[in-house]
Amino acid sequence: MGEARLEGLHHVQLAMPPDEEDTAVRFYAGVLGLEQVEKPSQLSPMGGVWFRSGDLEVHLGVEENFQPAHKAHPAFLVSGLDELRARIEEDGYRVVDSVQLEGFRRCYVRDPFGNRIELIEPE
Repeated sequence: MGEARLEGLHHVQLAMPPDEEDTAVRFYAGVLGLEQVEKPSQLSPMGGVWFRSGDLEVHLGVEENFQPAHKAHPAFLVSGLDELRARIEEDGYRVVDSVQLEGFRRCYVRDPFGNRIELIEPE
């Protein structure tokens, strides 16, 4: 019997309020540059929207009594952090610097629903 272990990350799930799929698409596809992908037909009636960029998948699921994640967050590994930051700020979102980690540059942004997102780039 083989050793059980975690192999990687399949996707990140974030919550969003009902009926805000267009807002999610404008931010995650339009601002962050993720590609919107079709949800499986059996999950479509639940609402929400899915995105992908390479091996990264981000799923936004509808939560009836939605509360944004203020502390918990995904950290998206990026290339071109300065360019992405400028695009985010041009769209009216506030980018916040944080304590830098050795070997990385990083900052935070809140999505349109208030969820915290870290953007991190190797130096």
